[in-house]
Amino acid sequence: MGFQTEFNSVCKFKNEQELFDLLEYGRGKMRKEGLRVFPTGQKVIAYSPDNKAVAIVKITACVAEINFNGEEVTAVELDLVRSLTDEESAIQTALAYEMFFGEAK
Repeated sequence: MGFQTEFNSVCKFKNEQELFDLLEYGRGKMRKEGLRVFPTGQKVIAYSPDNKAVAIVKITACVAEINFNGEEVTAVELDLVRSLTDEESAIQTALAYEMFFGEAK
């Protein structure tokens, strides 16, 4: 058991519904497997499940716990700062692929 830090300005959604809720209502919650530390108060780029940059979000809360099933989970609450323009999205998506999502060398 250990914590994984998320200080690389990336907030990747694995669930399309969680991302939809954030974009639709301006607030949302993301659930991650494992114990992670997300920097509360930091603005980060949110990515869709297919690794496309979609928005700037602010992390408002992060709770890591072991649930009743014995699973290590982290819940992250987010506020939508703004959606990205098509041009911003293309640039951020390309940079993130090179830095985070691309093939390991």
